[in-house]
Amino acid sequence: MDKLVIKGLKFHGLHGVFEQEKIIGNIFEVDLAFGLSLQKAGETDNLDHTIDYAKVRLMVEEIMESHSLNLIETLTLKIGNKLFKEFDLIDLEVKVRKLNPPMEGETEYSEVTMQWPR
Repeated sequence: MDKLVIKGLKFHGLHGVFEQEKIIGNIFEVDLAFGLSLQKAGETDNLDHTIDYAKVRLMVEEIMESHSLNLIETLTLKIGNKLFKEFDLIDLEVKVRKLNPPMEGETEYSEVTMQWPR
């Protein structure tokens, strides 16, 4: 199995449990790892045989910039379900990070990872 990885997609979103997060928002990062056969794409040099990064970004952006959600778990699940349904994948891993989560003390990020095996 081959793997195509897109790392560090950045979005501003109004997601979180606290009211301030829903007003001011936060920066989120998304990492994606697609498990699929990439041999035909390599042989043909044709975008139709691989994952179109621009299309992926638009799909993720639609979820990240939609109505406010409380949990990054919900964001991760929505992104994974949408991508797994859209593409012919062997497996998929989605990571969503909330940078500087609002909590006591300095914290770089909180992160959720979910996987979709076929």
